[in-house]
Amino acid sequence: MSPRRRAMFAVLAAIVVLAVGGFALRGLLRREPVRIPDQGVLGAVLLVPGYGGGTEGVDRLAAAIRARGRAATVVEMPDGGTGDLAVQADVLDDAVGQALRRAPSVDVIGYSAGGVVARLWAQRHDGVHKARRIVTLGSPHQGARLAAAGAAGLPGACPAACQQLAPGSTLLAQLKSPVPNPPQWLSVWTEQDQTVVPPDSARLAGAVDVDIQQACPGREVAHGDLPTDDYVTGLVLDAIGTAPIGPAPPC
Repeated sequence: MSPRRRAMFAVLAAIVVLAVGGFALRGLLRREPVRIPDQGVLGAVLLVPGYGGGTEGVDRLAAAIRARGRAATVVEMPDGGTGDLAVQADVLDDAVGQALRRAPSVDVIGYSAGGVVARLWAQRHDGVHKARRIVTLGSPHQGARLAAAGAAGLPGACPAACQQLAPGSTLLAQLKSPVPNPPQWLSVWTEQDQTVVPPDSARLAGAVDVDIQQACPGREVAHGDLPTDDYVTGLVLDAIGTAPIGPAPPC
């Protein structure tokens, strides 16, 4: 092939490359932005139990949600909810992935340590683009003294989740505060909590914060009552509806 013909083919090849590259660039520029869940469209509801893995309370809350016509699933955690919270967040993300095959988004409700799992999941697993609402009930966002006492006790007496829930733990320090919006967040807690001490460890910057006794003076609600108390159930049902999460109504 003559030098002149080789030069002509080289020019043609360059034109093709530029055309293909320009087409790809235009496609990237036209790509739709990553979707944020529509607050007006309801999806699936996932409930995360607390430390120890007992589900009786959250099962009752799930039943109340199903009675409103919503799909609600209690996500069982490995090791009875006492293992690494990061692994629990991974398990929650698997459940979220399954739910998103049938629903446009998820609402996540975490009870006690399950609320910290929900928060960790949202941060590490792109919860902004998967979750519409996140609710935590009596969750030790700043840690619990009981966990600190366990961590300081005999070796092996405080499993991974217990150590991670001690105030000042590495895991808690890595959680973003305030939480990002979206999704919309609600944190409900009781001043009578004797498990998460101090009770106001459940305060969550960036969330609508509900101190039950401030909203409903004289109401008796212990830590274990949070998933089943009628007033709290009403707060949860309102929070996972279509209206924006707002201040708690009086009881």
